[in-house]
Amino acid sequence: MRNKWLAAPYVVWMAIFVVAPLVLVVVFAFTGQDGSPTLGNFSNMGTYLPAFEHSFVLAFAATAICILIGYPLAYFLSRERLMVRKVAMMLIMLPMWMNFLLRTYAWMSILEDNGLINQALSAIGFFDLFNAVFGTNIQSFQMINTQGAIVLGMVYNFLPFMVLPIFSVIDKIDPRVVEAAQDLGANGAMVFRKVIFPLSLPGVLSGVTMVFIPSVSTFALSRLLGGGKTLLLGDLIEMQFLGNAYNPHLGSAIALVMMVIVLVMMAIMNRFGEGEEGVAVL
Repeated sequence: MRNKWLAAPYVVWMAIFVVAPLVLVVVFAFTGQDGSPTLGNFSNMGTYLPAFEHSFVLAFAATAICILIGYPLAYFLSRERLMVRKVAMMLIMLPMWMNFLLRTYAWMSILEDNGLINQALSAIGFFDLFNAVFGTNIQSFQMINTQGAIVLGMVYNFLPFMVLPIFSVIDKIDPRVVEAAQDLGANGAMVFRKVIFPLSLPGVLSGVTMVFIPSVSTFALSRLLGGGKTLLLGDLIEMQFLGNAYNPHLGSAIALVMMVIVLVMMAIMNRFGEGEEGVAVL
């Protein structure tokens, strides 16, 4: 009984900062501006279906790129010496020690027309060669204010969330399991395909969840790196609460639908992860 009282501060914190905001979102979503119950907020969301599409497509793209980069990186780090691991992990986590906006502003200065990349390409004569070969008059590449820049910002900001869980799972794989597979005649590719990859799937699914959720709900990247040309769900919700189109009831409805979609996807991935983990152990 005494131990239960130790959880009281956590229960109070959850009630104030988690439960109460969720209750307010639900109440606002099902009421109109006059306070009367309504489902009109959900019917009005049809206008913003492109924002849902853009958010999920870009989030899927960023998550896929994080897997392609993060899994090989985590795998090779798990095979390196302890000192190399520590240095690499510090470099991976280093951007996370800076403010999110500062990291984004840094990429803006890198990707803009007079940014570091275009200046470097111009300094080595790349644009002169490109124009001579293709008969163009290009002075810089348009990298900022594009959907590619938004995806790049997502990958840069959320890549550590993919690397760390995968590395943690691979690093904990019992070396005797790998040795047993090799003793049975499995080559390196077969060991990876039959042993390491199945056992690492829980880390992959955890990384997918940790990358996809913040990617689909991000709101600053599209405005800073995309120039506001691509409206994402995070921007749309921000507009309803803080912008000129002030309508917190519609914003709450959009947020509630997004939460339901994300929760369903998380449940599917967790279900799939449990099945894969069982198969791997067997």
